[in-house]
Amino acid sequence: MTEYLIAFNDEWVPEHTAEQMREKDAAVRTVIEEMLAEDVLLFANGGLDGSTVVCAVEPVDGRPAFTDGPYAETKEHLGGFVVVDVADDEAARRWAGRLTTALDWPHEVHRFRGPGQTRRSGP
Repeated sequence: MTEYLIAFNDEWVPEHTAEQMREKDAAVRTVIEEMLAEDVLLFANGGLDGSTVVCAVEPVDGRPAFTDGPYAETKEHLGGFVVVDVADDEAARRWAGRLTTALDWPHEVHRFRGPGQTRRSGP
């Protein structure tokens, strides 16, 4: 089995009313329940936004320097994610597709390298 991160950035999510968000919550809970039933869900959190930022940290002279808010000069930040443990890329794509259609916003799929695997050279 291989672990995959299925994630979306907060800025990809259009504004929703409270009722629309309740509908999205119900739709995605159905997918999460299916993931649990198939024993592929490792962890999920969809409640990240600008209000959840605790701090940013960067190395300065070999020591951590903490600042309030995001470090990057961008408004892009993780909005939510699911980590699944599935057989292959095809299975990860299937779950990402289910989440994307349930929520009606884009997602990215990233494969975690396993223990002992090195970064591939090139882009």
